Amino acid sequence: MDLPRALERVVGIQAQYAPAVYVGLWTRLAGFDRAALDVALEDHGVVQGALMRATIHLVSPIDYWPFALAVRRPRRAQWLRTRRETTAAQMAGAARRLRRRLDDDGSLRAREVDALLGRPYALGVGLWLDLLREPPSGTWARRRADLYALAEQHVPAGRVTSAQAVEHLVCSYLRGFGPAARADIASFTGLAPGALAPALRRMELRHFAGPDGQDLLDVPDGLLPDPETPAPVRLLPVWDATLLVHARRTAILPEEYRPRIFTSTNPHSLNTFLVDGAVAGSWAYRDGRIVLDAWTGIDPATRRALDDEAQRLAGLHQAP
Repeated sequence: MDLPRALERVVGIQAQYAPAVYVGLWTRLAGFDRAALDVALEDHGVVQGALMRATIHLVSPIDYWPFALAVRRPRRAQWLRTRRETTAAQMAGAARRLRRRLDDDGSLRAREVDALLGRPYALGVGLWLDLLREPPSGTWARRRADLYALAEQHVPAGRVTSAQAVEHLVCSYLRGFGPAARADIASFTGLAPGALAPALRRMELRHFAGPDGQDLLDVPDGLLPDPETPAPVRLLPVWDATLLVHARRTAILPEEYRPRIFTSTNPHSLNTFLVDGAVAGSWAYRDGRIVLDAWTGIDPATRRALDDEAQRLAGLHQAP
């Protein structure tokens, strides 16, 4: 599968820590290498922007505008509720100033945006003006994503209404994570349940009863693997979406391990590995190799599989 299609399948990958994107794609795609993603970013075959939950995501260009439009209004409303020193009119004015400058210069560093608008406006202007994080920033080699460009200069704008955009985002989420509860959809998208309700009523969805009787939703053609399908060992990056709160129902992350990964003293979370489809430990790259820290008993065959996967991942880190 090529990179844009893979990103569409998993609803994008969180990209606030750039190397996590590379590891997240490596663990999902056979034959992935870092250079392929670098080229795709340079060519805008894939793009990075602040989208769901105001978090930087790497997404397909096909998904960028629907995702951006779907979350635009609630993100602005939240900003104005929490930043009383700015008004909607002031933020719109700051967006116009930045647009004119980007039309002339093509891209700007974060510090240049700060100098142009002032810090309070620079922090929130991306809610009023759709911006991409441009390479070489936000890549393996240059991890700080601090170079901005207008999304409209690089991603063709689609003809989609706000309602259609919300449906597109919900459908994308369910393809990646369904069957899912309404609360899970709201948690991932950052949209309030009330804002999602009209879209869910309009959409043709399948309904399932969860283990606790909860109503779970899915797209009509969603895949339901056989319960006995093998789950090979996998090494996941920090902030992998399969482990976040909206995916708690899946039991991929045993609750007794959650405090080890997501804590206030560990803002970047941990790299983790899966055994039989559940988190069983963490990993780190040190001195040219992947060091595994198992949190439970690992049988010899599984340990060999983990060591093989770790050696492959070390190769990704060592690539020129």
